[in-house]
Amino acid sequence: MKKECMMINSQSLYKERLLHVYHKGNIKEKNDPIVYETQLHLLVNDESLADLVCSPQAFTELAVGYLLSENVLQVYEDLQGIHFDEQQQKACIYTAKSPKSRNQYFHQVNSCAGRGQQGLQTNVAGIAPVHAPNVFFRPEQIFAMVEEMEKRGTTFRLTGGTHSAALGDQGKLLVSYEDIGRHNAVDKVFGHAFLQQIPLEDKCLVLSGRIASEILLKAARRNVPLVISRSAATGLAIDLAEELGITLVGFTRGDKFNIYCHKERIKI
Repeated sequence: MKKECMMINSQSLYKERLLHVYHKGNIKEKNDPIVYETQLHLLVNDESLADLVCSPQAFTELAVGYLLSENVLQVYEDLQGIHFDEQQQKACIYTAKSPKSRNQYFHQVNSCAGRGQQGLQTNVAGIAPVHAPNVFFRPEQIFAMVEEMEKRGTTFRLTGGTHSAALGDQGKLLVSYEDIGRHNAVDKVFGHAFLQQIPLEDKCLVLSGRIASEILLKAARRNVPLVISRSAATGLAIDLAEELGITLVGFTRGDKFNIYCHKERIKI
């Protein structure tokens, strides 16, 4: 079966609704943009795997990225085919190997919850440390990528209801996504990179939200040497980044940022 990145006619990420605004003792009607979520039903080799609560956009990238994060897909050859049923909002991914049985594995995934694997994510077994000795990033590139991600975040500016994630390449963004779930946005980025076979060993992951351990491990599995965010990193994410050789940058705002570990990749 042919592999392809299918172009789906996405719904808008937001819709206008009538609401009432209280301000200085008065209540007035107002039409305001409201972010919307939907549910994607994911099957692997015709077996139900998960229901993903997400923004109605880039379903194929989300499905593939989710399977990467769950280790169902590891290399491009693992992906045998993709079929998307737009009417039923169902993605069926055909893979060289099948995950655990439905009864063991099937779950509904909340948009911002930890994904799939249960409990705190501290196990780095099978994840090789990132080896990128000749990859460097300059501060001006980091600021430029965060600024560009914010410019592209039109749904967030209108609604305040989405997270952003982007794939950065030496000061430019190759792709970016908004989603109600920060994990979804990251999965869409890595799903896109996987489908387009973009090498990641010299790229970076750019985020609007906090860097938690699950996000850090997603980056480590894809051999990404730098993770950048406008927000903070958690202690566990810093510990994992230190162990896995990933440069972690947070609180990228104005003219400064925090470097939590592996500062040798930041070239002054």
